[in-house]
Amino acid sequence: MDSNIAPQLPLTLRRVTLFVITLVVGIVMGSSLIASWNEPQVASRLELYQTDLLLRTTAWDGGNLSDEQAMLVRQNLLGDQPLQDAQKTYDSVRTTALKTIADNTAETATVAPSPRLQAALTEQAELLDLLDLRLGILNAEQGDIAAAQANWEAVKARQARGDDLWRTADTLNLLWQGDAVPADSAALLQSTLQGWFRDRALTELYNRTAAAEALAQLEQTETTTAQSLVVTLAAVGVVPVIGTVLGIGVLIFAGIQRLLKGADSLLAQNRDQGWETPWSVETVWLVVVGGFLFMGQLIVPLLIMPLRSPLAAFGIRGQALFALAYYLMMSAGAIAVLFFAIRSYRPLPKDWFRINLKGGWLLWGLGGYLAALPLMLTVSLLNQQIWQGQGGSNPLLQTVLEAQDPWALAIFFATASLAAPLFEEFLFRGFLLPSLTRYLPVWGAILVSSLVFAIAHLSLSEMLPLTVLGMVLGIVYTRSRNLLAPMLLHSAWNSITMLGLFLLGSSAN
Repeated sequence: MDSNIAPQLPLTLRRVTLFVITLVVGIVMGSSLIASWNEPQVASRLELYQTDLLLRTTAWDGGNLSDEQAMLVRQNLLGDQPLQDAQKTYDSVRTTALKTIADNTAETATVAPSPRLQAALTEQAELLDLLDLRLGILNAEQGDIAAAQANWEAVKARQARGDDLWRTADTLNLLWQGDAVPADSAALLQSTLQGWFRDRALTELYNRTAAAEALAQLEQTETTTAQSLVVTLAAVGVVPVIGTVLGIGVLIFAGIQRLLKGADSLLAQNRDQGWETPWSVETVWLVVVGGFLFMGQLIVPLLIMPLRSPLAAFGIRGQALFALAYYLMMSAGAIAVLFFAIRSYRPLPKDWFRINLKGGWLLWGLGGYLAALPLMLTVSLLNQQIWQGQGGSNPLLQTVLEAQDPWALAIFFATASLAAPLFEEFLFRGFLLPSLTRYLPVWGAILVSSLVFAIAHLSLSEMLPLTVLGMVLGIVYTRSRNLLAPMLLHSAWNSITMLGLFLLGSSAN
């Protein structure tokens, strides 16, 4: 009996260990997903940044264009009523912030909030003050002084008397009432307000105090800034529209070709051809749950924790280096587990982890990116209706949006646009998807691997968009049979997202 049991002990121990790891990972990831339920999305901040960019561009004088051309450009970029449109956006974000705070107030009164939730609530409280200050200026610029004063009084009611936000709200109130303001009002408004809102408050101040020279200089600066921001607004607002139109064309072309050519079409290429997979689902589970999720959520955070404090001394650059170090350590750990899990199956069957500089991978990657644009836009609109600005987001996006340091941005860019696409495509499309074709049809393997890809990002609001993106990546890989294609698509997606965040963030000051 002992001789029969002995060979089974290592296998049993491995399975028990894997079960325990899965249970721990399930608890940790489940808690993170639940914690994101009432957290705000970064999309709300993105709306504000884009709205602020639009407002700053209203000072554009048309440059060298004729009056008719300038009017056409203004209408297409700014719309007919930019102030009213901006107020609607701010009102919407304010409603979401109030709902987030209200939904969590009762819960935090009885149960101590998690650090992640507490940080989100603090951020929403700070955002609410910012929104009320800016909404007041929007109301005042449209002649609704009573509404403006109500917003500023709300800020004063939430802040301790005499602090900067309280003083800013009080100064704005005095300005639009025509009363005298403190001597340091200009410095205060410059430090607490940004962009168009700062310029409008300073314009009111200079008009009240008859500071003609300062007013002329401010107006010149506004016009010059608006001239440069027109290009940024076009890049942020118009270029994605062009890409979406091209993407619709790609989808139509692919659909028509599929109908006309059938099995010979691009979409039918390798459609039902899976991979020869020598390992079992237990090996797949070990790599994904043990190598990626367990290492990424528990082991790596413990190992890298000593670096947090030293890197924090470098400010935003330290945050960027910490994020890069974390991602590289997580990737190395997962790849090491993958290597040891499949080492006994080498040499691997045909097409495994295939990277080929020849072939049509470039067209597949770029075509897949364009095709993803209209799909993701549609899904994002649906997602906003479902989550109403909540459900959490990748915290890296908010950090990048507010970062102005070139070195920090370069490090964040390397993390999101190089490290993430290389590792995630190697794991999810290179290993997980092909492994699943042993048990599922190719379309089923694409769907399941996309769901795992979305869940691994630990944000409820991002699950639907990331599942759709993962499916596009999966289709591109299964048809092209070249990992370079989804890596290019993934890198292009992250790179252009990062570039958009940089443009929005840099235009806010």
